[in-house]
Amino acid sequence: MDEDIEKVLFEASTIQQRIDELAAQITEDYRGKELTVVAVLTGALIFTADLLRRIPLPLKLDCVSVASYHGATETSGQVKFDQLSMPDIDGRHVLIVDDILDTGLTLDAITNKFLNERKPLSIRICVLLSKRKSREKDILANYVGFEIADEFVVGYGLDYLEKYRNLPFIGVLEHFK
Repeated sequence: MDEDIEKVLFEASTIQQRIDELAAQITEDYRGKELTVVAVLTGALIFTADLLRRIPLPLKLDCVSVASYHGATETSGQVKFDQLSMPDIDGRHVLIVDDILDTGLTLDAITNKFLNERKPLSIRICVLLSKRKSREKDILANYVGFEIADEFVVGYGLDYLEKYRNLPFIGVLEHFK
């Protein structure tokens, strides 16, 4: 799979060091609060696992399964929720963890669904990557691992057609120059 990568943006050690920093900030911000972390499947799975192991607070973990790319390299513009019920987040502080902030459609849809169907005390967003670009939805992440150019990236949980998720680094695919 490495031969398909045009360039590596972030090596594994760089990712882990940045996760240490994010975890320290999140720990300080949520100390003494009832926290529920909601991971956005499937891309945020690896990031969420590494992040949570570094947060020494009692917390609940839940997941939402959504899709907006549907096998393409650009979002379809439609966010589909793939589960029957939403996480139980009433009366709790919620941290949504996602792999990448791109158009803002997915995180906007999740945030609005949580606010309309549940009663969280607060909602914040943590993303591993944030693309420097205009977004379709005006949404900001409270915690950002790295800002990147508007390139199609894979590795460390991010995929193309369900491949490359298991790469230990984040890189740009060769044929998406």
